[in-house]
Amino acid sequence: MKMPHRTYPYTFNAVLVSFVIFLSAFTNPQDSVAQGAFKFKTVVIDAGHGGKDPGTHGLHANEKTIALQIARKLRTAIQDQLPGVTTVLTRSDDTFIPLDRRAGIANEKNGNLFISIHCNSSPEGTAYSTHKQKGTMMLVYGFHRVKEQIEAIRENASITQEKDYKTKYQNFDQNDPVNRILLNAYLQKYRKHSILFGDLLNQEFKGEGRQTVGVKEQGLLVLAHSAMPAVMIETGFINNPADEAYLMSDAGQNEIVSVVVKALKQFKLKTAG
Repeated sequence: MKMPHRTYPYTFNAVLVSFVIFLSAFTNPQDSVAQGAFKFKTVVIDAGHGGKDPGTHGLHANEKTIALQIARKLRTAIQDQLPGVTTVLTRSDDTFIPLDRRAGIANEKNGNLFISIHCNSSPEGTAYSTHKQKGTMMLVYGFHRVKEQIEAIRENASITQEKDYKTKYQNFDQNDPVNRILLNAYLQKYRKHSILFGDLLNQEFKGEGRQTVGVKEQGLLVLAHSAMPAVMIETGFINNPADEAYLMSDAGQNEIVSVVVKALKQFKLKTAG
């Protein structure tokens, strides 16, 4: 969804109108204030990258392939272990899906939680190194900062695969006063649940003995456009040979899926009305 475009000079009334439009567009019927408690019925699983956008890579695998394998396994596990919870995949094969379309699919399906599956990468490349970064990281939406984190730069770079990306995303300026008001409303509405789920994931990964970087806030477009709590899971550093082997293995992928399902069960209990 494009953020409302500001005209000059803008007035308080214009800001108020934009604010009302924003809240209407970013409120799911089953998650409205009028109906009270948060409803947990639909999980949207987003396998990062795809098609002409391979994402990052290791010595033997690329991000788009690993993400899709984990996403498919996660859908099956949720269907088996969380009856009554609907699952939606933003892509089920090796197809390129624009960032705003991924969020659009989630919004159209009235999702209650958006889980984006990715692989991380560190600047030193795929060479073996004693001190190379490893482990998982959970990302929730946060404003861009002057020195934006490398993960946000890399993941947002997917928009350059879209022919019309300069036009499509030209109004997504988080320094614009109106957009900051709107995005603040978004953060207040969904930030609490996003961080809750991120923390639950982090605890479960630690419980499995998996090293984690923790829960971080970053300016990720795919999370910003999702009208629901949203977390990106960087499942491991694919350019670290040890992490890559873990991510490629059935045992590693199954452990990641098991962690996510355990966190989902806790999230469902903690947010139940």
